[in-house]
Amino acid sequence: MIGRRDFITLLGGATAWPLAARAQQPAMPLIGFLNSGSALAFQRHVDAFHQGLKEAGYVEGRNVAIDYRWADGQQGRLPELAAALVRRRASLIVATGGSMSAHAATNATATIPIVFIAGPDPVADGLVQNLRQPGGNATGFAMTTSQLMPKRLELLLELVPKAATIALLLNATGVDTDAVEKDVEAATRAFGRRMVVLKVGTESDLEAAFLSAVRQGADALLVSPSAIFTDRRAQIVAFAARYALPAAYPWREYAEAGGLISYGPSVVLAYYQTGQYAGRILKGDKPADLPVQQPVKFEEVLNVKTAKALGLTVPPSLLATADEVIE
Repeated sequence: MIGRRDFITLLGGATAWPLAARAQQPAMPLIGFLNSGSALAFQRHVDAFHQGLKEAGYVEGRNVAIDYRWADGQQGRLPELAAALVRRRASLIVATGGSMSAHAATNATATIPIVFIAGPDPVADGLVQNLRQPGGNATGFAMTTSQLMPKRLELLLELVPKAATIALLLNATGVDTDAVEKDVEAATRAFGRRMVVLKVGTESDLEAAFLSAVRQGADALLVSPSAIFTDRRAQIVAFAARYALPAAYPWREYAEAGGLISYGPSVVLAYYQTGQYAGRILKGDKPADLPVQQPVKFEEVLNVKTAKALGLTVPPSLLATADEVIE
């Protein structure tokens, strides 16, 4: 027969045992999410990342934790934000919003796996050894978009055939600023047009850049791909409307915000695929063995409402080739 003291001892052991068992369970993996922009501007992209992660078997708060670090357009903050994720011993770092985020992550750690969304040539940027077998602790997605600037110029000139001077909006601190400027200069010369360059370092420079474009007689505008510009897309589109500058943009998000026309790969799809890669790595795949992915489809989005507001006639050829027409 069990005495009262024995019963209490057994009861104490029974209640302590599950607690001890729970304490021995492995900790929930932690994903560090690094981005050069702001949470509000990239909410749709984060949702796509969550969807890809979910399809790989991971749901935030259920079996994975996520620590978001946003630079809010201040790219100089990225190294410290990446270092903070390393100090938290993240299981994986997802570096998004351009090559500078990817470099901040790879400079911060050579051991924690990294999935990036970066520029068109991660090999030349020193992020991976080659695209098929990255070879280190990083892999991800190469957003081929800077090379599409001549195509965007061609589309813009279909809408504004008499445009003689094209303004180019550039991120002054971008890693490929010089290359983009040279490509667009060559393309504008090939079309018999003149180019003026607008380099923006901070958000406060944006309106000054548009005023400079008007003073220099710009008839149309090309916006270069940059996470800083994506973060400020509503502001850029509003300035283009205020100063009546027909503009071509790198991502569909601009056209959806009221921009005239965009041409480029789907950024949302890249975030979704990043979530899938993150899930695979958490399950044991190594970044060194996961090929760097590149866009296979480019989408043209035309905002007819904006064209009408600018007094432009949209050629039937553009209506026919557009993947989406916003009325």
